[in-house]
Amino acid sequence: MKIPRDLTGIARAAALAVGLAGSLSLASLVSPAQAQGMRAEVGRPLQQASELLKAGRAKEALAKVREADAVGGKTGAEQLTIDRMKAAAAQRAGDSATAIQALESVHGKVGGTEAGQVAEQLASAYAQQRNNGRATEWLNRAIAAGNTGGSVRQLQAYLQGSSGDYNAIAKDAGAAVSGAEQGGRRPDEGDLLRLADAQQRTGNMTGYVVTLEKLLGYYPKKDYWNAYLSRLPRKAGFGERFGLDLFRLRLASGTLTKTEDFMEMAQLSLQAGLPSEARRIADQGIKAGALGVGPEAARHQRLRDLAVKQEGEVKANLANQASEAESFKEGDGLVKVGYAYVSLGEVDRGITLIQQGINKGNLKRPEDAKLRLGMAQLQNPKLKTTAVQTLRSVKGTDGAAEIARLWTILGAS
Repeated sequence: MKIPRDLTGIARAAALAVGLAGSLSLASLVSPAQAQGMRAEVGRPLQQASELLKAGRAKEALAKVREADAVGGKTGAEQLTIDRMKAAAAQRAGDSATAIQALESVHGKVGGTEAGQVAEQLASAYAQQRNNGRATEWLNRAIAAGNTGGSVRQLQAYLQGSSGDYNAIAKDAGAAVSGAEQGGRRPDEGDLLRLADAQQRTGNMTGYVVTLEKLLGYYPKKDYWNAYLSRLPRKAGFGERFGLDLFRLRLASGTLTKTEDFMEMAQLSLQAGLPSEARRIADQGIKAGALGVGPEAARHQRLRDLAVKQEGEVKANLANQASEAESFKEGDGLVKVGYAYVSLGEVDRGITLIQQGINKGNLKRPEDAKLRLGMAQLQNPKLKTTAVQTLRSVKGTDGAAEIARLWTILGAS
């Protein structure tokens, strides 16, 4: 599964990186005081060019800069100011060739931090001309000069992507993510997206899933939830019994929106013996405008009415079911009844029964039982820390562990 284009944002990042938006701040506009420090025939047109640039009249500004450049006998300081102004005006005017010529002249006359900034601007200008070889050359100069900021990394990813070097992107982005985490910082979202995209393109699906989980943890956006939950049921060995759990995660993450999904989730809840959950789902679907409208509105209402009817029956019989489950050798019955109590809103009673079922043992699926316990504990605000510990203890490769990890992310958000 390719990351959806609206999810990666990589193309947008590249466009920003090569858009040359930063060069005006690099080329210091000429103030009246600076103009007074030059000969009038140089300072006056540069001051006028500054005002024209501020007004968004880049082509006229470039003409004024050229007027100053035509003056003979210029000092080194005058020429440097002219070149800076020419680069800014040419970039704003869309004249990349002139901008490159001016920036290369500036780079030869400055050092330190400014040299690294100018090199980045040259890399961007050459990238805009699709001259990726020269762009890479200047980008390397920017990095060598100590310019390693976010815009440099974005441009580097763009150039690597243009060449198809996704292994290099994965390496660079992975190092940035690891460095941030080791330093106790939240990794940059762009680095995580670049890493996920590169891993996917190189077939590293294990790494891709890990990175996508990190995106969920650090930036829990609906796009990332959709991407993750869409791939989960296709994972090899994923248990079909977790279909309702996937819907629960979609509901909790705000990604359950379709009418048919609300209906299917409610029906699965009824089949699981959880009519209270089914009724709540129907109510949420109606509130969201997904149920109760259109030609199927009557069917939606019938489903809700059935849930309400069964909810009353469950409430009347659940205590007897709990007593019966206590006599079983296996603890599965207590876990099931306990989660039914949780669904009814009697969370503490449900937690107690689920825990009794786990303690009884002889469980058909022990990891599923721990998952239900953690999900129940999450519904008691006082047990949030305990819930996370329980969910983190869930193991296995059939989906229970992944679902548990996703609930820890939701519980922390």
